[in-house]
Amino acid sequence: MAVAGAYTDGVRAASQDDICDLACLHPEAVQQAKAALPDGSCVERASAFLKVMADPTRLRILSALSTTELCVCDLAAVVNISESAVSHQLRLLRAGRIVTYRKEGRVAYYRLLDQHVTTMIRNALDHAKE
Repeated sequence: MAVAGAYTDGVRAASQDDICDLACLHPEAVQQAKAALPDGSCVERASAFLKVMADPTRLRILSALSTTELCVCDLAAVVNISESAVSHQLRLLRAGRIVTYRKEGRVAYYRLLDQHVTTMIRNALDHAKE
């Protein structure tokens, strides 16, 4: 049995302060918020995007790539993990459309996919510093 206001699995249980007495106090605001909601498939894609980035190792890789493009061995040196581990993380990041690469001979140079990703990484890290 949850106690009002108590935390369960990192989420605070609802207390009487969290519950409105009326079903809809501000119908105009509710309608405006509903109209602004993205469609379900967009929410699913955005959620998957955020889940892929929500890993400390991947975030360190992405932070390094926000400064310059790097090959796997250079990324391994920057984040201090094995090349194999970096390659595994890059596969996930490529599948999530967060990074891309270009080949120069036998070397693949990775970079963030686009400016949106760069902005997301910088904003997340700036927010964490506040």
